[in-house]
Amino acid sequence: MELDSALEAPSREESSLSGELSPSALGQAFSKILHSLTRPEARRGNGKDVALKDLGDLIEATECDRLFEGSGARLRGMPETLGQVAKAVEKYAAPRKEEEGGGDGHSEVAEKAAKVGLLFLKLLGKVETAKNSLVGPAWQTGLHHLAGPVYIFAITHSLEQPWTTPRSREVAREVLTLLLQVTECSSVAGFLRGENEDEKGSLSVILGLLKPDLNKESWKNNPAIKHVFSWTLQQVTRPWLSQHLERVLPASLLISDDYQTENKILGVHCLHHIVLNVPAADLLQYNRAQVLYHAVFNHLYTPEHHLIQAVLLCLLDLFPILEKTLHWKGDGARPTTHCDEVLQLILTHMEPEHRLLLRRTYARNLPAFVKRLGILTVRHLKRLERVIIGYLEVYDGPEEEARLKILETLKLLMQHTWPRVSCRLVVLLKALLKLICDVARDPNLTPESVKSALLQEATDCLILLDHCSQGRVKGLLAKIPQSCEDRKVVNCIRKVQQVSEGAPYDGT
Repeated sequence: MELDSALEAPSREESSLSGELSPSALGQAFSKILHSLTRPEARRGNGKDVALKDLGDLIEATECDRLFEGSGARLRGMPETLGQVAKAVEKYAAPRKEEEGGGDGHSEVAEKAAKVGLLFLKLLGKVETAKNSLVGPAWQTGLHHLAGPVYIFAITHSLEQPWTTPRSREVAREVLTLLLQVTECSSVAGFLRGENEDEKGSLSVILGLLKPDLNKESWKNNPAIKHVFSWTLQQVTRPWLSQHLERVLPASLLISDDYQTENKILGVHCLHHIVLNVPAADLLQYNRAQVLYHAVFNHLYTPEHHLIQAVLLCLLDLFPILEKTLHWKGDGARPTTHCDEVLQLILTHMEPEHRLLLRRTYARNLPAFVKRLGILTVRHLKRLERVIIGYLEVYDGPEEEARLKILETLKLLMQHTWPRVSCRLVVLLKALLKLICDVARDPNLTPESVKSALLQEATDCLILLDHCSQGRVKGLLAKIPQSCEDRKVVNCIRKVQQVSEGAPYDGT
């Protein structure tokens, strides 16, 4: 306690006389403030609040040339000391562990963030002044140590999160804007990767600062860390991301491998960004692509539609990379692929699924799998037939997204596997006619535009089915216009009949 008192007591006096402090005394003053910010908080104490005020006074009263340049061993370490102070201040304003927080905790964090943001604005203002007055790299050295903590603070509090308020977000965005101005970067992406080819950028520094908080034991202690990492990762694209793969891939896998759906989705988005922006050769090296595939594939067993959507989009972009290593020699059956494995699991889940949001998610992505497999979709034809017929029978709400996507899937299926379609003619024809009748007789639940789209898609499927069966559909439909009184149904049938057998169809 005596030592703490000795360190705190002179801080206010020194801050008022900082203009007259010797270089060594100035360094000592910053060291005392750093000690106050990094020591454990006493139960009843507000030592860190006092230290923060003292720091603001000290920065405001100290000339910029005193902060970034001078002589002496202690002063040569001044930029590093400022960097350590910036780290401590950023930690001071960071949100607390998720289960410890609450409404009051979040409001306290926002208040701290507003104070820290104003302090960082002062500090960056000193750097801006130093740029225009100092000769040499002194201010650049100081900025190198400050930029990382200031950036992490700005992103933590500028995103709309439970621990931020309009005021704290405004201050944080001002800090980010000034940081980009001081570093002469036109965008956050330029700040991270470097504005020019010969510039290194700050991403390595940022990832180094985030690393201690992105391990299995500590990553949930600060709920902002995952969002800062994810947002930062999304700003870096080809070709700059590949050189940081060893640092960003483990953290992305860690976030995705969590029991909370929110974190699973965030992690999968990070992994998807890596798949899109890292060369295939780098992902195939050391079996990284296989590790990534199995990590994402396992999420398909979690019945949450937002997660399934993110996973399927990621896998569809990962398949071309995984299949680069597959070579078919033509002397036997083609080997099954990862796409086959995923489609098989999707169809298994689709058949009994009754939740509309999941049904729509599966149906939305099914056409992409048929396109990807092409003629090899015949391996899954029986199950696809059951799924298609089952989904066409069920009303899907006013937008009818699931049934529209299933009709699109059926069209693609007939285009790619037409030799196998004629033996399924009766089953598919019944399903399509039942759909047309149901939609035509729907009194008011579905908007007319959606009804028209469904009828048009179903008619296109009938025309394709007719081509695949060498005109047998026309013969089976010949007597319907004579006995059917529904005008919409008759119009669909006539469209099919009007397509001449020898005329090419743009859907085949």
